[in-house]
Amino acid sequence: MNNAIFIGIDVGTQGVRVLLVDEEGNTIESSERKTDLTSDFRTAQNPDLWWDGVMACLDEVFQQLDPIKKKDIIAVSVTSTSGTVIPLDNQNRPLNPAIMYSDTRQADEGKRCKEIAIRHRIEGYTAFNSSSGLPKMVWFVERFPEKARQISTWVHATDYMIGKLSGHFRISDHTNVLKSGYDLIHHRWPEYITSELPIEKEWLQEVVAPGTVIGYLNPDLRSRWNLPEIKVVAGMTDGCASQVASGGVKPGDWNTTIGTTLVVKGVTMKEIKDPQGRLYSHLHPQGYWMPGGASNTGADWVSQDFKGENLNFLNDQADHITPSGFLVYPLKQEGERFPFISPMARGFTDKRIQTREELYTAGLEGVAYLEKLSYEIIKELSGENIEAVYSSGGGNNSRTWMKIRASVLNLPIYQSSQASGALGAAIVAASQTFFSNLTEAATSMTNLEHCFEPEEELLAPYEEGYQSFIIELKNRGYLTI
Repeated sequence: MNNAIFIGIDVGTQGVRVLLVDEEGNTIESSERKTDLTSDFRTAQNPDLWWDGVMACLDEVFQQLDPIKKKDIIAVSVTSTSGTVIPLDNQNRPLNPAIMYSDTRQADEGKRCKEIAIRHRIEGYTAFNSSSGLPKMVWFVERFPEKARQISTWVHATDYMIGKLSGHFRISDHTNVLKSGYDLIHHRWPEYITSELPIEKEWLQEVVAPGTVIGYLNPDLRSRWNLPEIKVVAGMTDGCASQVASGGVKPGDWNTTIGTTLVVKGVTMKEIKDPQGRLYSHLHPQGYWMPGGASNTGADWVSQDFKGENLNFLNDQADHITPSGFLVYPLKQEGERFPFISPMARGFTDKRIQTREELYTAGLEGVAYLEKLSYEIIKELSGENIEAVYSSGGGNNSRTWMKIRASVLNLPIYQSSQASGALGAAIVAASQTFFSNLTEAATSMTNLEHCFEPEEELLAPYEEGYQSFIIELKNRGYLTI
């Protein structure tokens, strides 16, 4: 008997990935496409270009797939960026390019939403900023009133892909709606959103848990690929999906995803509340909490500053240079949101650096220092110890970076064999259509490939480097703790 097959779709900032995996996490087929980006891709992207990429990837995997195995496909789900929103008209067509999570033009609206939410003593998410969905909605409505009059539904990036697959655009999931203001405690849209902000109640979606079956694959798409009836399942944000793919889904588990940005997430029994708004808590499908935070720093500096260079060579050289003794904060945009909030934050480079290899190595270390600061804050707020970290994202591709991070954190870091957002989406697709819950699905479909242990000789120099990094952040006024 053949194993069941699940489809995971990841629509990222710079490209699309489609993955077909079986119930044991084995890859059956996969395909990737880069998105045709414009110069302003960090502020706006055409969601129909995402769909074109998804279609091209699906065309490829189904062309390669054994026709007999098509009958084993059970469900599909999607993950995409958190905080990215799209206004749709009554025909479910975008009225505007997607307003990206990384668009910083909504800073004032973020402050306004935060002040209103706090004044109303909202128990849930109040840490609104320019990366949150709700301020982006407010910003759009007030600046484009003619388009606003045509809005039928506000959707998130994941929802748009789910809608294109199933025809259902009016449903979102617990993780995507968090930064749009949805109250995960009382499971409702708070009254202040429509009473004190220019948002209409009918624009807001129904909300379900990730893994909930929303509908079935569009008949035209079934016919295009000669597929059986496939369930379309509510997805997750990319950070949550990567956490799931790493295997970190049980209380006490923590995950770091290093992709375009650094995202730290865990699973706790209780919600962690952060007065400064650096951390926020998603709701786990099984009723736990998934606290975490997302930085504006990650691995984007590698693709921008070292584009076209031999990364294998740079990693080999970095292995010999560590610890570098240099301080680099590779922030590529203005402002930081985690592990500290500072609109004035700017990246910096140690003036003593003389070679590309030194610059690369110090950049790896700088991100590791940010990761350590993240976990220090988490321990302080939660009162819980961090025993180990599961890792996912493109940063996993560098064994040197994994070694650096384990020694900076002084914690073991577990690397799964395939910790990608697309795998996370596939696990979510399987979680309630084949397995009984998300934990069961993740346990079956993830496999740990390697454990990076801290290296004794690196602990002292990296602790010294971390303390110097913290002092530099404080001296520049970015960090106040």
